[in-house]
Amino acid sequence: MTLSVLSLIPLPQTIQEAIRAVDPSVALTMAPGWFDGEIRETWPAFTTERYLRAGSSGQGTRAERDALLAEAQVLVIGFPFPLDVRARAPKIEWVHQRPAGASNLRRGDLWDSGVVVTSSRGHAHNLPIAEYVLAGILHFAKGLQVAEIERAGQRFQAAAYEPVQLAGKTVCVVGAGGIGREVGRLCAAAGMRVVGTRRDPAPPSEGFSEIRGAGGLLHLLAESDFVAVCCQWTPETEHLIGREAFAAMKEGAVLVNIARGEIVDEEALVAALAAGKLRGAALDVYVGEFDHAPDPRLWGDERVLLTPHISAASDVGSHRGADLFVENLRRYVAGAPLRNVIDWPRGY
Repeated sequence: MTLSVLSLIPLPQTIQEAIRAVDPSVALTMAPGWFDGEIRETWPAFTTERYLRAGSSGQGTRAERDALLAEAQVLVIGFPFPLDVRARAPKIEWVHQRPAGASNLRRGDLWDSGVVVTSSRGHAHNLPIAEYVLAGILHFAKGLQVAEIERAGQRFQAAAYEPVQLAGKTVCVVGAGGIGREVGRLCAAAGMRVVGTRRDPAPPSEGFSEIRGAGGLLHLLAESDFVAVCCQWTPETEHLIGREAFAAMKEGAVLVNIARGEIVDEEALVAALAAGKLRGAALDVYVGEFDHAPDPRLWGDERVLLTPHISAASDVGSHRGADLFVENLRRYVAGAPLRNVIDWPRGY
C-alpha cells in the first residue's frame, strides 16, 4: 500500500532521502512553486510580492495540480499556501506546515477542519530571532535611533543618546516557549535579570529567574525595563499588550515584538508613545503585515524600529522543521502520536 506524501515547498536532497527511507510505502512527490499562480490570484499582492519568487506563476495545469492534491495523504506546506487544500484533497490525513505559528492558517480551509495539522513550533530559527530581540534592546538602550536624526540634520547631539547599561536591568519575556527561552538565555548572558510568562507557571531555568503564568504579566511588566513579545497569536493573546499593559510598564521601557502584530494593540502603542511612556519599540511584525504596509504613525516615529518580519533570517540555516517532519513521519507510519499537533481551540 502506498503512502502518498506531497511537498509544496523545497526540501534539501538529504531530507527527501530521509523521507523516502522512512518506509518502503512512502511515495514522495515534490511540487514546490507549482501553486504560485493560484496563490497570486487568491492572496493579497502585498503578500505574494513579499514571499513568492519574482516572476513565478506556477507549473502544470489546474487539472494536474488537482490530481496531485487528490492523491495526497500527507502534505507539507509553507507560506503562503493554497487556500482550498482541504476541499481539493479528499484523502488528506495530515498536513505539516513549515512556519511555527498556527495563525498562518486562519485564511485557508484547513483551520479546525478535522485534518491533523502540525507546525514547526520550537524547531524554527530560534537563535537568529533571539539575536534580533537583543539587537532591538541594544538599539534603544544605547540610543542608536538618535544617529538617524543626526544624519538627517548633519549635526551631532551627544546628550540625546542617554545610553543605559544592560547588565542589571530586567527583561520580561512574554511567552517563554522555544523562542522565548532562547531570548532569555541570550539576555541572561548579557547580565540581565530575566523573567517571563507562559500559559502556566514553570520552574525557573535557562537564565530565567522567574516564570509566571499568564495572570502574572502585569506584575512582571511593572518591574521590567525591556519587554520581548514571543508568544503565539491566539484569541487569548490578541491585544494582550494593550492599554492596561502599557500602563503597568515602567517609564522608559522598551518593547520588542517578534511574534505577531495582533498581540499588541497598536492604538494603545501609539498612545503610549505619544504620552512619552516608552523609550522605543522594535517591531518585526505589525497588524495586517501580510496585507498592507505599517500604520504611518508608527513608521513615522523615530522611536519605532520597523522591519519586515526578518528576525528569523540568517546566513546560517538553523530551521529544523523538516527534521521534525521526518520524525513525525516515522511516528505516523508506526501509528504513534505526532509531535506539535495544533490544538485549534488554543490556537497553536
